[in-house]
Amino acid sequence: MTYRPHPGPRTIDLAQARAHWLTRDLLALPAADLPHDLPVHDLTWRLESAPLGGLGVHDEPGAGHALVHDEHGLPSDVLARVPHLAGCLALRLGTVGSAEAEELLRGQLALVVRDHSGGPHEGRVLLATSVQVPHVLDDLYAERAVQRGYGVGWHGAPGTDGRTPTVTVWAPTALAVDLLLWDGTPPDGGTAAWAPPGEPARHPMTRSDDGAWSVTGDPGWRDRCYLLELRHVLPRGGGVRAVRSTDPWSVGLTTDSTHSVLVDLQDPAWAPGVWSGTPVPAPVRPVDQTIYELHVRDFSREDPDVPAELRGSYRAFGVEGHGRRHLRRLAEAGMTTVHLLPVFDLTSVEEDPARQRQADLAVLEELSRQDPAGQEQQRLVRAHALRDAFNWGYDPWHFLTPEGSYASSARDAHGGERVAQCREMVGALHGLGLRVVLDQVYNHTTDSGLARASVLDRVAPGYYHRLDADGHVETSTCCQNLATEHRMAEKLMVDGCVLWVRHYRVDGFRFDLMGHHSRGNLEAVRSALDALTPARDGVDGSAVTLYGEGWNFGEVADDRRFHQAVQGQLDGLGIGTFNDRIRDAVRGGAVHDDDPRAGLGFATGGADPHDTDLLQIGLAGGLRKLRLVSQKTGREVLGRTVRYGGAPAGYAWSPEEVVNYVDAHDNETLWDTLVLKLPRVTTMDERVRRNTLALATVTLSQGISFWHAGAELLRSKSLDRNSYASGDWFNHLDYTLRHNGFGRGLPPEPDNGRRWPLMATLLADPLLVPGPDDIARACDAALDLLRVRRDLPLLRLGTTERVLGAVSFPVSGTAVGRPDLVVMLVDGTAGERVDPRTSGVLVVLNGAVEGATVPVPGLAGQRWVLSAAQQDGADDVVRQTAWEPATGTVRVPGITAAVLVRTDG
Repeated sequence: MTYRPHPGPRTIDLAQARAHWLTRDLLALPAADLPHDLPVHDLTWRLESAPLGGLGVHDEPGAGHALVHDEHGLPSDVLARVPHLAGCLALRLGTVGSAEAEELLRGQLALVVRDHSGGPHEGRVLLATSVQVPHVLDDLYAERAVQRGYGVGWHGAPGTDGRTPTVTVWAPTALAVDLLLWDGTPPDGGTAAWAPPGEPARHPMTRSDDGAWSVTGDPGWRDRCYLLELRHVLPRGGGVRAVRSTDPWSVGLTTDSTHSVLVDLQDPAWAPGVWSGTPVPAPVRPVDQTIYELHVRDFSREDPDVPAELRGSYRAFGVEGHGRRHLRRLAEAGMTTVHLLPVFDLTSVEEDPARQRQADLAVLEELSRQDPAGQEQQRLVRAHALRDAFNWGYDPWHFLTPEGSYASSARDAHGGERVAQCREMVGALHGLGLRVVLDQVYNHTTDSGLARASVLDRVAPGYYHRLDADGHVETSTCCQNLATEHRMAEKLMVDGCVLWVRHYRVDGFRFDLMGHHSRGNLEAVRSALDALTPARDGVDGSAVTLYGEGWNFGEVADDRRFHQAVQGQLDGLGIGTFNDRIRDAVRGGAVHDDDPRAGLGFATGGADPHDTDLLQIGLAGGLRKLRLVSQKTGREVLGRTVRYGGAPAGYAWSPEEVVNYVDAHDNETLWDTLVLKLPRVTTMDERVRRNTLALATVTLSQGISFWHAGAELLRSKSLDRNSYASGDWFNHLDYTLRHNGFGRGLPPEPDNGRRWPLMATLLADPLLVPGPDDIARACDAALDLLRVRRDLPLLRLGTTERVLGAVSFPVSGTAVGRPDLVVMLVDGTAGERVDPRTSGVLVVLNGAVEGATVPVPGLAGQRWVLSAAQQDGADDVVRQTAWEPATGTVRVPGITAAVLVRTDG
């Protein structure tokens, strides 16, 4: 054999994990990691191990197993599961059985490549790297493990004192697991946080062949605190270490989540009458929904009619304050659903009010009175951002337990008390006839490794998070990315959704960054929910609504790791995605523009013909098969052939796959967008009308309609573009209609500082602050829009066939068509008659200041009248809409959304 020179320095780095153990007998290694001038047959491969850690890599082979290069590469069925590993070398571990593989996985592992070319470097280590193991853990355990229940399972008849708990945790690589159980429960009464005293009793847990550890207790364990103590060989160089953790499947926690609590969710003590005795609202089709996105703390924090001790809490939803009265008005007008920002246990808010720190409200109010564009307000708010009571909550800790900071006291954040109070909130909303959607955040966690809130890595190190090529946790979500393509991570997602439906009776879920999940994940959730029946589970899981953010970005983009749950890839599942096309067409520009003044849209006074096409496609449910004459080109186009950046404008297979919105908790509010984009000389009356016009575009659409709480009240966040940690001050929401929140100082510097020069001028202008009458007028007009949608089923056709057969845009691309004018005809005579009161609906959106006189082709000789909700509504201007039957011409005032109905006879 001819000796070849060694290519250079060896690569020995066990802090990285570039190798992948995929199935019991198969590993993968990127081909690019190998020396370039040594052929594969001049190398030896070995999986080396250290059962108790402390692995050292030497030129002489250590304990472990030889690997054989498979020249055929990774099999196609394996690549289907890990497409991002295409091009990796396949290495076979042929002599290892399942039991031996399981034993190896409890220790420390490294894949070691040595020189086998002959000569002086024979046997020298060329490459040594740690090993990523999630896929082999799935291969060995998942089929059995996903069938098991985790967390606390109770045995015996519900409601009896004799029920016994079993605690189960999936920790397949642990050497041993004990349950640590504390005596005692919190004393009755009081409001202070409580921690379990003394030393815990240790109860060894028993391992089963699916990698789970369990222990069964007795009835006396009820409501007691516990932790798991696991002995692990820490990956990548650590020795054996005892790690304490709360339970990832916890359904009860102490205040601030220091311990899990053995809560029985079927205990009558935690089933308040307002929850158990209030009927769940009747099921509705997705397209029949108008959704109201609301933060629990925002809802009542500033409500003077709510007792001070209940403001910002779950229980405030049951108090007849300004907020509840406002929700009742919305529900009576046609709002169907309240979408709550995260209410699962989160990391960013201190749960004991005694330890929270807030800027002085009186000081902030005085500063803003003196200088509504000052910097001091944001400085004071930011000083307490890590200890105040506010955060959006997109930082999960325990997915199956309600957040404790929304309990009415620190004591009520303990154990079953927070469960009961969260249920009270759900019952109170159901009592208004409103369905409840919960925000779910299974795309990331706050921490990983052994950090404070890293519950998943503590029980199964290196399994639950998505890792990059070096074995480090991916962070494209701005946090620690979860890998729900791994079977037990998907199970956590499915179990969580099932639990919130069965045990809290919620009616839907919104998935944060849903594109970081696979279509298969959403299919698994949908299937598990559909299996829930009223007879067996007390709920109809098939009626649960699902939608989410179908954005395509990060390490999973373009299906690199799996078939994503993104826009246009959920055909037939009935799962919605947020429609950014209609949002940008209405607002103008894009929400991430460095200059917020860049680009004007339909509601901001500067729509171009392409915006109009995007708006029309959104109004028709975002359908890819929609045919219309383009306002931009004057030619017939399909929804899918109109472009939105590099993607199709029409992407949906069905209208229920589109959630139409113009603002949400993210980015500037609708009102703040109007302030940033409209000329400063714009009158307050015009600003209010443009706010209503923007809401009309989504409320009158064939998709699902979505409002951000306060959009109907001209809500401002003082121009803050990212208010997740901006405190109560900048997240102002006032249901007394006294103030919309504009001019509370320059918003926090981290996300807004570059815009401060522009913002300062605007925030200092008193003419940009709407008064109570303006807010009330905007609210009344928005309620009228809800009534129109409620009263006219033709605006909610619900199926692709009905929309394609009935919806058209008769003036688009014609001589009378304009970028600032949209006319949508819904012909009820096309196919099945939908609305017995009308045979057609005509939606006219006029974004121009001047009125529009529009002859509508094909409607001459017909009788059309303004919708009853607008005839009897609050807006005097829309009542000036007129129809001329002889010519089929409609006259609509400026900056107006008018809805006409065709009447028989």
